[in-house]
Amino acid sequence: MASSFIHTPIEYLKGIWTARAAMLKLELRIFTFNDLLKFYPFRYVDRTKFYKVNEVNDTLAYVQLRGKIVGTQMLGEKRTLRFVAKFMDDTGKLELIWFQGAKYFSENIKPDINKEYVVFGKPTEFKGKYNIAHPEIEPVSDENTTLASALQGVYNSTAKLTAKGLDSKGIAKLLRTIIFSNDYKIDECLSAEVLSRYQLMGRQEAVRQIHFPQNTELLKKAEFRLKFEELFFIQLKLLKQKSMRETTTKGFVFSKVGDYFNNFYNNHLPFELTGAQKRVTKEIRIDMGSGKQMNRLLQGDVGSGKTLVAFLNMLIAMDNGFQTCLMAPTEILANQHFQTISELTKNQNITVGLLTGSKKTKHRRMLHEQLQNGEMNILIGTHALLEDEVIFKNLGLVVIDEQHRFGVAQRAKMWAKNTQPPHVLIMSATPIPRTLAMTLYGDLDVSTIDEMPPGRKSIKTIHSFDSHRDRVFGFMKEQIALGRQIYIVYPLINESEKMDFKDLMDGYESIARAFPMPQYQVSIVHGQMKADAKDYEMQRFVKGETHIMVATTVIEVGVNVPNASVMIIESAERFGLSQLHQLRGRVGRGADQSYCILMSSYKLSADGRLRMDTMVRTTDGFEIAEVDLKLRGPGDLSGTTQSGILDLSIADLAKDAQILYAARNMAQEILSDDPSLIKPKNTPIAYHFNSSNRSQTNWSKIS
Repeated sequence: MASSFIHTPIEYLKGIWTARAAMLKLELRIFTFNDLLKFYPFRYVDRTKFYKVNEVNDTLAYVQLRGKIVGTQMLGEKRTLRFVAKFMDDTGKLELIWFQGAKYFSENIKPDINKEYVVFGKPTEFKGKYNIAHPEIEPVSDENTTLASALQGVYNSTAKLTAKGLDSKGIAKLLRTIIFSNDYKIDECLSAEVLSRYQLMGRQEAVRQIHFPQNTELLKKAEFRLKFEELFFIQLKLLKQKSMRETTTKGFVFSKVGDYFNNFYNNHLPFELTGAQKRVTKEIRIDMGSGKQMNRLLQGDVGSGKTLVAFLNMLIAMDNGFQTCLMAPTEILANQHFQTISELTKNQNITVGLLTGSKKTKHRRMLHEQLQNGEMNILIGTHALLEDEVIFKNLGLVVIDEQHRFGVAQRAKMWAKNTQPPHVLIMSATPIPRTLAMTLYGDLDVSTIDEMPPGRKSIKTIHSFDSHRDRVFGFMKEQIALGRQIYIVYPLINESEKMDFKDLMDGYESIARAFPMPQYQVSIVHGQMKADAKDYEMQRFVKGETHIMVATTVIEVGVNVPNASVMIIESAERFGLSQLHQLRGRVGRGADQSYCILMSSYKLSADGRLRMDTMVRTTDGFEIAEVDLKLRGPGDLSGTTQSGILDLSIADLAKDAQILYAARNMAQEILSDDPSLIKPKNTPIAYHFNSSNRSQTNWSKIS
């Protein structure tokens, strides 16, 4: 059967021996023929165009020439040994140079005015003459003329693979062995209906054309087909998981809104909820009362009020006799949530606990006891919540903040804290582009707070160069004179010789000189400080005892100081857009006008300039996230590269949104008509879906 051929272990491929097979497995995770077939080129070189020697210049990325070898010589000795061949066509001459393999090429390339070669490589200029170092070269023959005149895929390789002869060209040779084999058969995995609806190329032809395209048009059709297939099966899996959870996993029924909620809402609510907060609170409440186990993503910009919404729903859980917990990725953020929720529950009969790695054994023992006997209503903590010793009496709602910082296996531990799965609310302060949300959280329901609390003034963002530092210092002194506080964030703790930007300690010293004591007080916080020292400095700033907080990105999340009105980000070009936006969100929390100043050098890359311009132009987190997705890719953007969810072979969420929407719509349509994929027309889809998911762990219940 075709499927058995493509799942053949890679060591059985002609041209592969044990050492090569081991290296492919180690370096590229290629274990089977199918893994190799899915190792797609990252770009293509147009081999349809031939240049003349007199057209060659060093601005060309690559050139392809056709001509003759009219002379050769071996130059240098030992380490400087090199083989030089003089190449000529009817317009001129240039040199071909091999530093590696010089002896081999000297034995195989000889001057011959009757023999033509095709040469391909990167031209460089040396002392007024052009040469090509280590070009691809092959004699012109009837067999390879057509191969040299097509789009040629370029494959990622490594130094270790190249040493085994598996550079890009070597990998292409292996692929040619499979694809042009008489045994090459790939089963179709999409139904005739899907192929017809989207006019998709057949799967076998698409794989052939993606590796060895005959022309640009066929390459585009192959790319579309394979991208659609990849995204379709991801969406199919997510939608089936969601459907299965909704139909088979029962959830606790939170049927009433009682005293806890009503007392807080009527007597202690610190400010009127926005329309968006009311809407998403209702969406969550309906979920928790439906009898189905809730898995919902709550996303909203920095300062939009997600924590208050989560707390309101914690109160509903308590009204129905259940405990709740909130898990945060860092001690700083866990402490911040503890302080916030402790303030909200002041003068109410609610017990709130905090559990982090730094808590002493005595504290832990008392907390464990309160959890097990039901005295503890709300537990807030870090990864420490996942420990086996943490046992709840009746956990009904789990809130996970910045959940992408937790591994799926860790989050699954929280699932096992009760005999029946608790409701799960995932909060993200990093706005997620729609394509990423559909792929990463496609099995979840999504609530979005798209409205900021009233009275918030938009943060003014300014891009300033290092040479304007005196002007920035003057502005800082004006703000301090008005009673405001200031953050200054640096990307490093210790100096790196390879990087030309100021580090934290240098910055702290220069700030201390420009803002001398006793008139000015400066705090410093970074990740290498002990927790007690860090908390001490944080609290000094929170209480207004220090004017300036010099810090690394540890203050990206978890610090809420309404009086801080200025955020200065040093070497801003070194930060991603999402991180810049998170840092900016640390100010603008009070009634005063707030500012974010992005400091950078004049030397900005095109991407760096785009990040600065985007930050100055907009404070819309979702718009910023879309730009960030295009610049950095989905894995880097959400820290999900390690999860496997976004381990895409060919699709690109930043560029292929329309394909994703079409694939998801098709998956929804098929599952609506045939939820179990048992209709004969869907047999190819069902076979591929079941075989590809058979060995995968289902983390959907918590992720």
